[in-house]
Amino acid sequence: MATGYLEILRARHATRLLVGTLVGRLPNATAAIAIVLFVRAEGGSYSLAGALAAVYGVSNAVGQPVLGRLVDLRGQPRVQLPAAVLSGLAMAVFAWVGIEPLAVAYAAVAAAGLFTPPLEGGLRALWSSVLHREDQVHRAYAMDAVAQEVMFTVGPLLVTVCVSVWSAQAALLVINVLGVLGALSVVVSPPSRAWRSAPREAHWLGALRSPGLLALLGAFLFVGMALGSITVASVPYADEHGGDHVYGWLMAGIGLGALIGGMAYGARQWAGPPARRLQVLVALLAVCYLPLTLMPGAVAMTLLTVVAGLFLAPAIACAFVLVDRHAPRGTVTEAFSWLVTTFTVGASVGTGLAGPVVEAGGALWGFAVPAAAGGVSLLVLVATGRVLAGPGGGAVVAARSENDPNRAVEPRFSSGDGA
Repeated sequence: MATGYLEILRARHATRLLVGTLVGRLPNATAAIAIVLFVRAEGGSYSLAGALAAVYGVSNAVGQPVLGRLVDLRGQPRVQLPAAVLSGLAMAVFAWVGIEPLAVAYAAVAAAGLFTPPLEGGLRALWSSVLHREDQVHRAYAMDAVAQEVMFTVGPLLVTVCVSVWSAQAALLVINVLGVLGALSVVVSPPSRAWRSAPREAHWLGALRSPGLLALLGAFLFVGMALGSITVASVPYADEHGGDHVYGWLMAGIGLGALIGGMAYGARQWAGPPARRLQVLVALLAVCYLPLTLMPGAVAMTLLTVVAGLFLAPAIACAFVLVDRHAPRGTVTEAFSWLVTTFTVGASVGTGLAGPVVEAGGALWGFAVPAAAGGVSLLVLVATGRVLAGPGGGAVVAARSENDPNRAVEPRFSSGDGA
């Protein structure tokens, strides 16, 4: 396992791109907790904190595919760095002004979310220009998914350390300065500066004109719902079994499971069509959510959350392969950004749905939501199996096509579509 990942990290520019992207995404990964802590430090209510965090999330969901399309049209440096600077400046305005006047606060967090650069989609478009074999690119997708889990674990800890050492205002500023530096590290790298999207057909739908991509987005909306609902259902369980520290262990368990599963998945090459493999992974994901309804003691429940997270990162990594194959020619960054947006929206819907369910039926019914959402995701994948297994509606890969500089053996591998 270690050998396969070290092979990727030793490739020229690979480590720089991965680390730069992770650091560049810190503001996005920590925005919710940073906004909440800052609003509370300013004397605002939890309702206001939640509303501002929600505005950031919605704006981010809108901005990612829009900026992703601009990246495909104009290149990475011309879009990613200005967007990172604008997002950081907007959050700096929020940190300086505070929650009064309220209109300025809302406008600032909305701008910060809207201009968050699509570094995640941009990195996946770059992998094939840095790595030389298809199996390496697929492994990089898995490593990428694992790295996201690490970032979403370390990021909030970094925010809390900044708050403890300095202040909530300083935390906002430090995290966003780091974000700009991370984006800068990526866009000045040779692969990012040299990257050009393949010629694209003008179409107002962009990447969304691909039936395969739409099917995948529909499935991952429900995967996001499952994950979002767990975060809410775990609150009443933790209240009855030890409080906030138990809640922290449950959330860490999901991340640890995803970390273990992603590392194991990326350690080997997988035979067979990825569409079928994704069906199996999502089925296992849904099945592993079911034991959460048993609600045993805190230690056993933490172990169950680890199991529940095992197939999350592998499912995401497999989805990356399918996004790459079904993205229409010249839309690869936008397509990956749509996956990020859909997953984020799904998590928000899951959070909103689980609240009333928990109030009506308690934690037991709350934990039934992720299993049901996982089952619906599987149904979407099965119903659209032919579309996802097809060659895709984008670029047709030829022997020496600019879309396939690696001359992939497996048909429809087209990361070069964006590299």
